[in-house]
Amino acid sequence: MRREPSPPRPDFAEEARKIGFQYAQADGEPYWDESARYVFSMREIEEDIETATADLSALCEDVVARLVRDEQALERLRVPRHAWSLIAESHARRDASLYGRFDFSYDGEGPPKLLEYNADTPTSLFESAVVQWFWLEQMIARGHLPKGADQFNSLHDRLIARWREIAGGAPVHFACMTQSVEDRGNVAYLADCAAQAGSWTARIDMRDIGLSGEIFVDRSGRRVERLFKLYPWEWIFADAFGKSAAMGATRFVEPPWKAIPSSKGFLAYLWEAAPGHPNLLPCFFKDDARASSLTRYARKPLYSREGANVALFDGETRLAHTDGGYGAEGFVLQQLCLLPNFGGRYPVLGCWLVGGAPAGMGVREDVSLVTTDRSRFLPHVIID
Repeated sequence: MRREPSPPRPDFAEEARKIGFQYAQADGEPYWDESARYVFSMREIEEDIETATADLSALCEDVVARLVRDEQALERLRVPRHAWSLIAESHARRDASLYGRFDFSYDGEGPPKLLEYNADTPTSLFESAVVQWFWLEQMIARGHLPKGADQFNSLHDRLIARWREIAGGAPVHFACMTQSVEDRGNVAYLADCAAQAGSWTARIDMRDIGLSGEIFVDRSGRRVERLFKLYPWEWIFADAFGKSAAMGATRFVEPPWKAIPSSKGFLAYLWEAAPGHPNLLPCFFKDDARASSLTRYARKPLYSREGANVALFDGETRLAHTDGGYGAEGFVLQQLCLLPNFGGRYPVLGCWLVGGAPAGMGVREDVSLVTTDRSRFLPHVIID
């Protein structure tokens, strides 16, 4: 694994327009950055990264199955009581998961270490699946990469196949808070994948969903039978609609049982289930007596987005922190695992699951030790 300079395409703006990539910049600052690339060997991908992703996916499924009816665990994860039966029923039905993303710290030397599991509303999907794939093809065609160069990326085909399994050609509504250009872009991409799988699709704002008796409808009055929502389960459960009977009449993607692994408290249950696992870090709820054993740790809210309200400690010294409005539900302490340092840049590997199987990777980096929504996305390539 190495970071090396890479020549930016002079026609990038036009290429981005062709594929509908509208958030290459965020508030005037680059988000997509192809002035450098991360290079991996096939061994690193297959033996370290892909294997860790598959192993942890299987472990997560086992732990979710144990927690889904564990009332003490649901209380500790701060899942509201009114959602418990919805979660248990969705798991008993085996409601299908579309995707998820593990965030790893990895330097090419030791095993990847899981920092968190974005189980419910992961983003950076379009750039992982499409934008960096077109970059790879064009860099090979223009002579900037060898013809044998590859990428850990089968996301596009796997997403289409998974939508075919989940929806079987049935209609799917896609909802997010549409004022976010990034969320709109991710939802538009997933809707396109579902359409290619044979489904009728509609893209709507979360505020366009209404209640008619005991079913959800869109503004045209059409029933929302199957809903992909880029909107966290904890927000839905806190909403008045989250307590309605319509919740059981709609099939959600991601399904309600995904609320369990979407809490960072789930990291503590993973460690409890498999202490010493080579890809896990010791993690405990802050009020657990065992947490005092950690002298260097990351303090993370049970629920937060884009790295908000995370603090890194070495003893009494705070190494880094981020602000935000999260933390009311409590915190976990996770053994500190600093991101590798590549010339003052700290990359995190986002390894994607589709239908529970490894499907690709995206690399984000920052000059800070904590990855946030201001971190940059860099393409990666496999060269042996």
